[in-house]
Amino acid sequence: MSFFQSRWVDIPDGVTEAEDGLLPKGFRAAGIACGVKPGGVPDLALIVSDVPGTTSAARFSRSGALSAPALLTRDDAKLWELRAVVANSGNANAATGATGMNAARAMRSAAAQAAGVDDHQVAVASTGVIGVPLPLERVMEGLAAIGPELRAQGGAEAAEAIRTTDAFPKQVTLDVALAAGTVRLSIQAKGAGMISPNFATLLVFIQTDAGLDADEADLLLSVVTKRSFDRISVDGQLSTSDTIVLQASGASGVRIEPRTDDERVFGEALDAALRQIALLVARDGEGARRVGRVVVKGGDQHGVERVAHAVADSPLVKTALYGGDPNWGRIIQAVGAALPMGTGGGKHAPLQVDISIEDIVVCVNGAFVDYDAEALAAAVQRDEVEYEVVLPGDGHEAARYFSDLGHEYVTINAEYTT
Repeated sequence: MSFFQSRWVDIPDGVTEAEDGLLPKGFRAAGIACGVKPGGVPDLALIVSDVPGTTSAARFSRSGALSAPALLTRDDAKLWELRAVVANSGNANAATGATGMNAARAMRSAAAQAAGVDDHQVAVASTGVIGVPLPLERVMEGLAAIGPELRAQGGAEAAEAIRTTDAFPKQVTLDVALAAGTVRLSIQAKGAGMISPNFATLLVFIQTDAGLDADEADLLLSVVTKRSFDRISVDGQLSTSDTIVLQASGASGVRIEPRTDDERVFGEALDAALRQIALLVARDGEGARRVGRVVVKGGDQHGVERVAHAVADSPLVKTALYGGDPNWGRIIQAVGAALPMGTGGGKHAPLQVDISIEDIVVCVNGAFVDYDAEALAAAVQRDEVEYEVVLPGDGHEAARYFSDLGHEYVTINAEYTT
């Protein structure tokens, strides 16, 4: 199956999926089982750039309760020259105090030794249960053994090792044709629950053999993150552990200069790939059946952002999406909750809003209109369902992508630690 599955993501010109399983030049990776998770399943990943001049950029959760690995990496790493990323699943090493910070430091040092780099060139990430001490001895034993497992074909193994409640791994390798030559782009990601538009709950590791200045890598990552992971919602919950790392080895010999066509083409490829990864996170959604997209137009920028956020996070909207229920009243209640009374109208006036579902107009100026009920009922049975909300005013727009919310989500999270 093609990586680019969503109708909401266009495949940029010059982008092809690589089938040889090789990471970009200069990178090796591995994923092994070290015993953090039961059953001998992979739970420890290491990704390494062998190129001393590697540049990088990183982003972290906006949570006020950051995990020890996220804090350590954000505040005590050279984020512009990260050579390695180490990550475990099964334990978030969050809400673990000084013990957790010491464990994150030990994990970083062991990973640095395995990778042959400086401690401050290693990003550390952990994902899983919060508030439980990391079984450090098992992680250290794993890191002592992982070095010989590193290989250019190890990206898929690393993606497998960082899964928690993910129903499927999320990874891709793309070749991007630039005027200066072809470069490669690989991504490994995880995420299915605890996902909020205020930076999605996930781990995302990106590698390219293009040459990028550190400032340019940081700018690119900022732009594409805002267009992808800052726009998805599963349950409106914000993780302690979100980490995104972009590494550029430059080993292809192709350098991307700022403000050039090559920068634009590469940026479009990275943007499309991360938006598709974000949609895969929403589609995974811990038992999700469908993915919704809400586009809000008009108003002011703050208003359209607030409404898009409210619709995407509404449990009523999500459960209607799960059931394929064409109940657009769920949409207008979420819009109304996000806006002041009488928006766009006078005293005693209803909320002035237009609503469409899959291009079927169901509400104009805050009131129902006649529509084809059978066509609407069929439209909301699709795997992807689009909603449009138009507020008074013009010139502003915001979009959010969101999963539905059903029985399996409750089951998974009610029994997460038992």
